Amino acid sequence: MTDIEELRRRLEALEAEVTTLREDAATRALAAMNDRDVAEFRTELRANRQVLNALRETQVEQGRELAELREEVRRGFATVLTAVQAIGDRLPGEPG
Repeated sequence: MTDIEELRRRLEALEAEVTTLREDAATRALAAMNDRDVAEFRTELRANRQVLNALRETQVEQGRELAELREEVRRGFATVLTAVQAIGDRLPGEPG
């Protein structure tokens, strides 16, 4: 084998190795970007979960408040009804 043939063979091997190294580097870069994307997605998902949990707590609290208000209104109407009945009992009978 001549020196030129040996150089060509070594050059081709080197070019193939460089191509492989570039592909490997590109693969690692894509994997790193993918890892960052996944981490960002997880962060957003965690934040969304926290917002939903806070919303749930607010809704539960508001549900309790509505139940309390409903009971207050019922008691208030019962008091008014009792007062109206007492007033009605004191009125003279219907003219006949």
